[in-house]
Amino acid sequence: MERIKTAIVGASGYTGQELLRLLLAHPNVELVAATSRQEAGKPLSAVFPRFRKLPGADLPFMEPDPDAIAATGAKAAFLALPHGVAAEIARALLQRGLKVIDLSADFRLRDAAVYEGFYDHPHKAPELLAQAVYGLPEIRAAEIAKADLIASPGCYPTSIILPLIPLLKARLIDPATIVANSMSGVSGAGRKADLSLLFCECNESARAYGIPKHRHLSEIEQELSLAAGEDVVITFIPHLIPVNSGIASSITAKLRPGAAAAAVGEALAAAYADAPFVRLLGQGVCADTKNVTRTNFIDIGWAHDARTGRIILTSAEDNLGKGAGSQAIQSFNIIFGLGETAGLQLA
Repeated sequence: MERIKTAIVGASGYTGQELLRLLLAHPNVELVAATSRQEAGKPLSAVFPRFRKLPGADLPFMEPDPDAIAATGAKAAFLALPHGVAAEIARALLQRGLKVIDLSADFRLRDAAVYEGFYDHPHKAPELLAQAVYGLPEIRAAEIAKADLIASPGCYPTSIILPLIPLLKARLIDPATIVANSMSGVSGAGRKADLSLLFCECNESARAYGIPKHRHLSEIEQELSLAAGEDVVITFIPHLIPVNSGIASSITAKLRPGAAAAAVGEALAAAYADAPFVRLLGQGVCADTKNVTRTNFIDIGWAHDARTGRIILTSAEDNLGKGAGSQAIQSFNIIFGLGETAGLQLA
């Protein structure tokens, strides 16, 4: 099979590096463009020595010019850019006939006003919002397969939405009682100079941040509301923990009157029986980040607290993997009719 010519726009950050790691080894991909304003002209292997001697690692970084990217023959582009930056280049690449998989937040929300409320600036391509498909493969594979523009989900949202959607659809839990506590590795903040992210500031420390209105709350509530068929408003408390990568989420919600706790396990099993990257741990088993880092898996466990009538869901994923780069590749595989696990089995 002819390999698919592919570009990464914004390839020098943590998520870009993860995309490089996976796409350089993907059996169906030919990486033809990797952009970085700061590193333009340097080979990938010079900026990231870990890739030395990998086929394709001598490709030089280039400027993020849409015409130059299209001239490489790329059929698809992954955008690993900050929110507010991705929208305009996404528009330009779509106009040049590329499939676009955006890993920023620019196309995750359906309402431009909600985007502006959470991201503090007007959306730069609001006409594309209706076209974008929220790229959660376990929920929207059929839509992803036909899409030109994928809005790949955020890391925290993936860890919260996947455990909750089957329970909301089955009307097992009361949406008004949902509380989600999540802990993320420092790479989730991006590859940048920031005093709060220095080693001495993060090591031997754990702290909540972004409360009460973390930006990811907008897409979490959007997707949970769609699943529940009603407006869902939740409490979300993110934390920074001193690890490089990984997200652990603990989510609680009250069972609806008459709902049986055993139905929780049944709903999860029915929803994800054929999902290659969802691993259900069963009742009483807690998810652990050490088992998912550098993979595309999300592990989900659950328990019933009979004293409070609450269900406790736990999930673990890699924020750079299932929460970012490898999940985007999972959508890429679906778009191009590849096996969903192509290039990700050993991720």
